[in-house]
Amino acid sequence: MMKIRIFYLSVLIFLALSPAKGQKVYGLKDCISIGLEKNFSILIARNSETISNNNYTLGNAGYLPSLDLSGRYGGTVTNTTQNAVAGGQTEVNGVSNTSGTAGLNLGWTIFNGFNVQTTYKKLNELKQLGTLNTQLSAENLIAEIIAGYYNYIDQVEALSNAKYAATLSKERLRIDEERYLLGASSKLQVLQSRVYLNADSSSLSKQNQVVRNAEVRLNELMALENLGTKFISQDTAIKVNPSLLYEKLLEETLSGNTSLNIASKNKTVSEFDYKLVVSRSYPYLNLTSGYTYNYNTYGTGSNKSQISNGMNYGLTLGLNIFDGFNQRRSIRNSSIELKNKEIKYLEIEQGIRADLLMIYNAYSNNLQLIRLEEQNLETATENLDIALERYKLGSLSGLDLREVQMSLLDAKARLLAIQYQTKLAEISLKLISGGIMEYYQ
Repeated sequence: MMKIRIFYLSVLIFLALSPAKGQKVYGLKDCISIGLEKNFSILIARNSETISNNNYTLGNAGYLPSLDLSGRYGGTVTNTTQNAVAGGQTEVNGVSNTSGTAGLNLGWTIFNGFNVQTTYKKLNELKQLGTLNTQLSAENLIAEIIAGYYNYIDQVEALSNAKYAATLSKERLRIDEERYLLGASSKLQVLQSRVYLNADSSSLSKQNQVVRNAEVRLNELMALENLGTKFISQDTAIKVNPSLLYEKLLEETLSGNTSLNIASKNKTVSEFDYKLVVSRSYPYLNLTSGYTYNYNTYGTGSNKSQISNGMNYGLTLGLNIFDGFNQRRSIRNSSIELKNKEIKYLEIEQGIRADLLMIYNAYSNNLQLIRLEEQNLETATENLDIALERYKLGSLSGLDLREVQMSLLDAKARLLAIQYQTKLAEISLKLISGGIMEYYQ
């Protein structure tokens, strides 16, 4: 009978953990792919990047001339009264005059203190900065999805642990009930076993809710339309990469960290801003040209109408001599802003170095803890097997068995927690060093 019950219990657990009808099986790459395609923050970042790309043009920098076409048609209706010196008066009413004008005007900045060239280079840097911002958003999203994915696995493992605890409590209750019927145990022992079973069942119910919340959070990161979508993760355990080296991570961080690259681009943009301010001190040379067509009609006079047309052109050379010391003030402020960007870069680099070192220390320590907790779990499992046999023989009290059982469950919970924390440290190290995309390759 014991073997039959264990068989049926195994079948029920297998069915509970198997994908139900309508559930999908997601791997880590599937979750990342869906998130990169649908997540709202990524869509916004890509739109901002497109704006930066659209702004990088010769025309926006000022290389190209401007050409305007304009036209106007109008007229007047007048009444005129003329009084002569010798006497007499002449009145002319309802005199209508009309005029029409059409013009084509060309404007072109030939030289403006290297402003155009500098602006074009700045637009290129802003374009690259837009790409880096999108990359940063993608990397942060991937890190969140990976953390959410393994959190789901961690909670599912915790759920299995809770189910195992309930199974042990059921088996203990069965043993106590049989012993009570045979007169080898007291009613108090049966009631205590029921209390333990109820407590484990309550924990199981709470853990079911935790798993569901982890599932909803992952659906949110993937921007699924139905946040209540149920799925099964392709992975069933948290696998930690134990071979990360600090020296290599530091080298990769200094060359590939996206936040550091963004700070470097911001510093470059400030350098161009400084050059743009300085360019105002140079003379400027503008070319203007145009073609004008005029047509006029007259209600009175010797001419009935008049047509005139022709071209105009000109060069304008100018130089700002004095503007109330505003140019000097702008140069000083721009120079200070450039120094701030350089200081900001050093601050970000120092912060990243500190984060890398602290996270790597936690990562290394957690690897040692994993090995220790694995040994503890193995010992606790063996201890429970011995305790169950002794309990069946009546040589172990219920409280002692419960303590052994809780030791096993705690050992399993600690191992799951330290595995997840180590995985989070691994994800953070990959994110800092610019290697987070490796999880998607």
